[in-house]
Amino acid sequence: MAGSTYGTIFKITTWGESHGKALGVVIDGCPAGLPLNESDIQRYLDRRKPGTSSITTQRKEADEVEILSGVFEGRTTGTPISLIVHNTSQISKDYSEIASYYRPGHADYTFDEKYGFRDYRGGGRSSGRETIGRVAAGAIACKILEALGISVCAYTRSIGPVEADMSKFNRQTILETPTAMPDAQASEAALLHLDAARQENDSVGGCMECIVEGLPAGIGDPVFEKLDANLAKAIMSIGAVKAVEIGDGCQTALRRGSENNDTFRMEHGSVTKATNHAGGILGGISDGNTVILRAYVKPTPSIFRTQQTVNQSGEEIQINIKGRHDPIIVPRAVVVMECMTALTLLDALLINMSAKLDSIVSFYHK
Repeated sequence: MAGSTYGTIFKITTWGESHGKALGVVIDGCPAGLPLNESDIQRYLDRRKPGTSSITTQRKEADEVEILSGVFEGRTTGTPISLIVHNTSQISKDYSEIASYYRPGHADYTFDEKYGFRDYRGGGRSSGRETIGRVAAGAIACKILEALGISVCAYTRSIGPVEADMSKFNRQTILETPTAMPDAQASEAALLHLDAARQENDSVGGCMECIVEGLPAGIGDPVFEKLDANLAKAIMSIGAVKAVEIGDGCQTALRRGSENNDTFRMEHGSVTKATNHAGGILGGISDGNTVILRAYVKPTPSIFRTQQTVNQSGEEIQINIKGRHDPIIVPRAVVVMECMTALTLLDALLINMSAKLDSIVSFYHK
């Protein structure tokens, strides 16, 4: 299967299936000398692991990461880093009957059309558990970005019709609410909305937002490797994401240029902007302002209602899905968005080191 590798210099390859023995990632291109241990990675994996609240799947997995290579005496060696997380709570019998039919909203049909064969247990490679590798690698990327003074923070902006009040934004609340919302009051309202949907054997969608602070101007390229284009690809590669916005996104289509242009000004001897409708990126290149990303996530397709579908014999049938499923994907996907953003930014920063001859001469000059 092609398409499991991401990045140019800081390159990752994820592997494993939802009900296989394990999942993981191989990271190539991590600089030597970064202090790193399992706990640096585990705190990110703990944010996406299942069974942590009433609004996540009750599949109980510790999702404990083990570093297999690339680290010696607590520091990265510059060689490939291999990380593994073992599956310990898969119940494959819950999925045995779906081998013969296609679940609405899932990749069952498209996998069969592409490969003529699929691992039907929990969705196999198309399962949300694939993101374990992304998060493990992203945790390392985040640590490198922190050393550069760059912070990446993702959170739940809305669940169904319930939207966080950004005037009440609190980063700690993101980590403390089961919804990953930065507004505790909105989180409570969202939980009520989720409970009502669950009582009706239904699921809910929502919106994730990610902000990047400290990214310098000049990162990204102006044509096919635009920073916003690469970020959009990275976020759209997360299962269930159906749309991505940069800055004010779709709202900009409703304005005139005089309303939407971010005017430049000087502040403390540096160029800045009066507004940030562009979301920190102009012409595919960062402008030094806060980068703002938004991702819209569909409702969980596995719902406990009778649904119409077809089987592999072409017969129309009705099904009732079994198993353990999240009533909403967004809260656990927030850290995935954060990590995919970090991976994209770090790769762009490393590529940018060769953009100017002066930078190369300065680096190698003795």
